[in-house]
Amino acid sequence: MHGDAMPLFFFSDLFLRHPECRDLFPVSMAVMRDRFLHALASIVAQVDDLDALRGYLRNLGRDHRKFGTLAEHCPAVGVSLLATLAHFSAENWTAGLAADWKDAYDMVAEIMISAAEEDALRRPPFWEATVVAHELRRFDIATFRVATGEPLPYLPGQSVGMESTARPRIWRYYSMANAPRADHTLDFHVRMIDGGALSMVLTRGLAVGAKLRLGAPVGTFTFDAGTGRDVLLVAGGTGLAPVKAIVEQISALPDPPRVCLYVGARTGDGLYDLTDLEKMTTGFPWLTVVAAVSDEPGYQGERGPLPDVVARGGNWRAHEAYVAGSTAMVEAVVSRLTMAGVPVGQIHSEDFGWSEV
Repeated sequence: MHGDAMPLFFFSDLFLRHPECRDLFPVSMAVMRDRFLHALASIVAQVDDLDALRGYLRNLGRDHRKFGTLAEHCPAVGVSLLATLAHFSAENWTAGLAADWKDAYDMVAEIMISAAEEDALRRPPFWEATVVAHELRRFDIATFRVATGEPLPYLPGQSVGMESTARPRIWRYYSMANAPRADHTLDFHVRMIDGGALSMVLTRGLAVGAKLRLGAPVGTFTFDAGTGRDVLLVAGGTGLAPVKAIVEQISALPDPPRVCLYVGARTGDGLYDLTDLEKMTTGFPWLTVVAAVSDEPGYQGERGPLPDVVARGGNWRAHEAYVAGSTAMVEAVVSRLTMAGVPVGQIHSEDFGWSEV
């Protein structure tokens, strides 16, 4: 309702009360304000599903370890959050409402702090990583590989926060494009975002030997091998990264299900990883890859918006579906699958739209 005004008020209040907190954040606060609203909206949306909310908050607590001591900052955040809510609620703010919000925040903080403390007993707040390979696939799309000094345990489909020494305190989330390896290397696919401070470094300013920091893995876009269903994978742009990791995970199963992977882009050169995908189909007879472009009339292959191509590709009601990419694409594909009779419980999605800056 209040757009950018609410996070602007919150962070201004926090920094006025606690100036020492300002150094924990990047110079530009635009993305942090967006993430504040996203986190608040996610908590409110899951308030009636305590199991899902608890899982989300535990992930949030573990992920926040990379910023510093969580327990030390929670009281300050709570005071500024209540001040923000009181300001925008105006005459509707009452002592009872304030007490309810304080109780809710105390519960949120307790879950996050507990998860962070448990996590600290078994792994570091972040992993130091070194770039060992980097390839510019298109002027604005790069793939690169990093090696960590110690194992970074994660599930295929998850993401990690990433920080570059060239852009300190700017963290962005990227999905691993491979299943875990014994040599502790991880692959990433990154598209340059207009005005994106970190994405510009990762695509065009990263060299072999560069240092990165990786936060704790987060996300629930993970493959369930126990369903017994065949699998539909849909990836738009660099949304291919978590989907490709899931394909690698499936390849290690003793009896892989049949998998159909749809990958889309506006033009042919946006299908930046098609050569690797075609190699995978050679080694994995259970895998079919369908590449489609939407805005290149002369393209020799599937053409049209990715949701349309997927919809006409078959009957997906008996499949487990995984969809990753931009907000618009994910929403359109999920909508089409639902309309086609695919049960909601069989559709899993990863929307990168909120963090693509």
